[in-house]
Amino acid sequence: MKKRYTKIYSRAALFTAMAMCISFTMAGNPRTQKGDTTYLHLQKLNKSNKPNYKSFRITLPSVKTISAPVSKPSVLDDRQLLSNVVVFPNPVTDQINVKYTISRNSQVNIKIMDVLGNEVLTLLSRRVEPGEQKFTYSLENKLNSGFYFIRVVVGTESQIRRISIL
Repeated sequence: MKKRYTKIYSRAALFTAMAMCISFTMAGNPRTQKGDTTYLHLQKLNKSNKPNYKSFRITLPSVKTISAPVSKPSVLDDRQLLSNVVVFPNPVTDQINVKYTISRNSQVNIKIMDVLGNEVLTLLSRRVEPGEQKFTYSLENKLNSGFYFIRVVVGTESQIRRISIL
């Protein structure tokens, strides 16, 4: 068993080392590249610009950053069916309010689940018109104190919010 793992890990280390060597040789001459990404430079080149064989220098290409576009959460996307799910008050004592927005007529299910993911209570299961919706449900003596999750399912989309019940 040990020989098998040793073979696998030694091969993986060998392939990694080969890939690093290939990528460093493909990068070109490190003395001609400029940039702030020079790492592991142990000794400088001597004054005659001849490489010192005791030095170890690696030059990596500069990294380009990509910024993702920021979208407003209040604007509905045509593909997004469910948005702006808000559960209040939190912590809950006797009554719970759920506010959400849907973009088209569809089936809505609102369920309370325990920490293990078991369905405890179904608050709503019906077809709802598009737009902003508000749903109120009385929880008097229906649930024990503790942490629960509310799952709002519209079509194939769902959002989960954590609540605590006092």
